[in-house]
Amino acid sequence: MGDTPDYVRLASDILGIRNAPPALARKLVSQALVLEDRRDAWAAVGEEVIATAPATPGVYVLRDTDGQALYVGKAVNLKRRLRAHFGARRWRGLKAPLARVAQVEWFDVGSELEALLREAVLIRDLQPIVNVQIGPPSSRTREVPQSLWKDVLLVLPSVDPVRVELVGARADGGWFQQSVARDGCDLAIHVRRAFRFFRSPLRTREDSTPLAPLVFSWLAARGGHTTRLDPQDCATLVKLEARLAALLGDKDLFAERLVLASRG
Repeated sequence: MGDTPDYVRLASDILGIRNAPPALARKLVSQALVLEDRRDAWAAVGEEVIATAPATPGVYVLRDTDGQALYVGKAVNLKRRLRAHFGARRWRGLKAPLARVAQVEWFDVGSELEALLREAVLIRDLQPIVNVQIGPPSSRTREVPQSLWKDVLLVLPSVDPVRVELVGARADGGWFQQSVARDGCDLAIHVRRAFRFFRSPLRTREDSTPLAPLVFSWLAARGGHTTRLDPQDCATLVKLEARLAALLGDKDLFAERLVLASRG
C-alpha cells in the first residue's frame, strides 16, 4: 500500500464500510486498531468482574484507567448483567469508549425503584460519556394516569434487612429517600423530614433534581402493589408518624398488596 496507508481501502476490506471519506475512514480504522489493542485487557477485566459481582439487584459504573465514568447502568441481577457486558460476542459491536473499561464498581439496592433513582442520580453527577439519557426525566415522555400524579410516600425494602426505605415524591417533581429502622426506633427523627418535604416551605433544601416522574411511572407499571400512603391525609406530624409506625409494625409489609392509609 506504500508509505501512506489507504484508509479508505482498509475501511472497506476490514470493516466492511465502503466509500467512506478519507478522514472518516482513517478515524474508523484507528479506532478499530485501538480496540484490538485493548481486547485482552478488556477481557481480563470482564473475567474478574464476573467472578466477583453478586447475583443481586444493583447499580453499576464502568470506568476507564483514569477513573472517568464511561457508563452507568442498573440490573436486577448484577452478575448476569455484567456478564452480558463482557460477553465474547459483544466485542465486535462494542462502542469504542467501552473498550477502555478498566474498573467496575457496583452498589446493592433493596428495590427496583431504588435502582432507578440511584442510577439517575449517578448519571446526573458523573455525566458518563456513553449514556444517551443524561438529563432529568420528563413528565411529557411518560404515560402516567392522572390519579397517580400526586404526592405519595412509599415504603420499600432496604438492602439492610432490618431497615426500610422511605421514598417521597411530590406532584411538582421533588423527591427524597430516607432509610428507617424497621423497628421504628428512629422513626420520630426521620418522619420530621418527610413531613417537612410535603408541607414545609423549606422544600428547596431537598434534592432539586425532579425525579418524581420516575416514581410515578414506576407505580403505573411494575410498582403497582407497592406499600404507600397519601401524605396529604396526614394533617399533622403526629398522624404521619402513627400511620408509618402502623405500617412498619405489619409483618406482611412487603407482601404483594396495596396499603393505603384511611382518611381521618
